[in-house]
Amino acid sequence: MPFENQILKWYKKNKRDLPWRKNKDPYKVWISEIILQQTRVAQGEKYYFNFLNKFPSISRLASAKESEVLQVWKGLGYYNRAINLHMTSKNIMLNYGGVFPDSYEEIIKLRGVGDYTASAISSICFGQYNPVVDGNVLRFLSRYYGYKFPIDSTKAYKKIKKKGKQLIDRIDSPGDFNQAMMEFGALKCTPFPDCKTCSFNLKCSAFLQKEVDIIPLKSKKIKLKNRYLNYLVFIDKNNNTIVNQRIKKDIWFKLNEFPLIESKEEVQEITEIKSFKKFIELNNLTWDNLTVVERVKHKLSHQILNITFHKFMVNQDNNLNVHLSELNKYNFPVPITNFINKMLI
Repeated sequence: MPFENQILKWYKKNKRDLPWRKNKDPYKVWISEIILQQTRVAQGEKYYFNFLNKFPSISRLASAKESEVLQVWKGLGYYNRAINLHMTSKNIMLNYGGVFPDSYEEIIKLRGVGDYTASAISSICFGQYNPVVDGNVLRFLSRYYGYKFPIDSTKAYKKIKKKGKQLIDRIDSPGDFNQAMMEFGALKCTPFPDCKTCSFNLKCSAFLQKEVDIIPLKSKKIKLKNRYLNYLVFIDKNNNTIVNQRIKKDIWFKLNEFPLIESKEEVQEITEIKSFKKFIELNNLTWDNLTVVERVKHKLSHQILNITFHKFMVNQDNNLNVHLSELNKYNFPVPITNFINKMLI
């Protein structure tokens, strides 16, 4: 049986019952694809339902405030995805009459949409022959055909894209083919697969050559950058504190945080740092009872955040801007949210 027919047969028998597969509404498929870019299916399913419950249509998403969108996205991470969804919905209302574009060429023009997402939506919703290439597909086809180049290289992407195009052009259901490829990579051809029960092991190059443990090849590990974030948690006698919004295009863009001092290394005495003294002077703060409440490490894809929360009791009424009971209304990154839930509420 040809490969493309075999993968479709496997998919028909083994596919998971996922909510975004129940229809071909491009808006719903778009939302699911963006959520699942950096999120496991089990976690993403809950956010998918919550997001569509709050924003059931492009027009409702476009008319929402950005803060509303970020609030629904809260805890999912990679918040630029939510910002892009919101801005793109406005673009669709303005330039496409509120109708999701129906071709790969137009879909890929949308903000936050790359080749993978455009290929997925155009094939699943509109039956267009554009093969998807994600980590699952790269791993599956690299092993099956014995491709020995780094999985994260441009060469690998182009090679797999070309092979995918050859395969998808031979069948009548491009959307099912793409979903089958991703599903098989996610469930069967995993980083640590059970090859003895695999439907493709009789023709899989990596299995036959005993190279499953080395294919796909990986580039050298990226050296993670350490950053040191010192959060100043001021609390006055009325249980008010200071909350800011991140406006610099860096991690956590547009999310909220406590006043921040970033240092080159872990700080033992925050009060001795020049930038701290300047902050105190500018805000006319007097304080006592400094406590280093918590130190946590938070790992991102390219950096490690070494976070320290310094808690200060302010001994005068400084009209700090947010009461502790109102913190849950703000959009904080995960490590700050965890700190608030554990230490302040």
